[in-house]
Amino acid sequence: GAGGAARAVVAALLDADVKTVTVANRTLAKAENLARDMGETVTPLPLSDVSRALPGSDVLVNTTTLGMTGQPPLDLPLDALPAHAIVADIVYVPLRTRLLRAAETRRLRTVPGLGMLLHQAVPGFEKWFGVRPRVTRELHDLVAADIEAGT
Repeated sequence: GAGGAARAVVAALLDADVKTVTVANRTLAKAENLARDMGETVTPLPLSDVSRALPGSDVLVNTTTLGMTGQPPLDLPLDALPAHAIVADIVYVPLRTRLLRAAETRRLRTVPGLGMLLHQAVPGFEKWFGVRPRVTRELHDLVAADIEAGT
């Protein structure tokens, strides 16, 4: 994706000294705009060509709504990803998307989206209520159970 979530993920990767980032999007112009804004180490790519970038990728992050309940799945052939790759999906409903399940089948490390949801909520909650919540295992499990009950 190439929206706000993708922008945040790309910025975090660049802050972590990742040398190159490829942004694939269904609309190439959006990926090009994000790449232009983020710097020369960010390469835009049409989503239809993403499979050619996978063999050299250490991390794959889905920052689209694809795979979310009620949306079409994000069907990517993960066979080309290296065995050490990490697959992250910011979608949190369902908790384990088809993308994450496919990565788990390949025994790749996965990062589901619920953690990102909880941690990004902290500053907003603090501003609204004057209390900074802690993201704990108990909170994670409570929200996960609520999501599972609703799906």
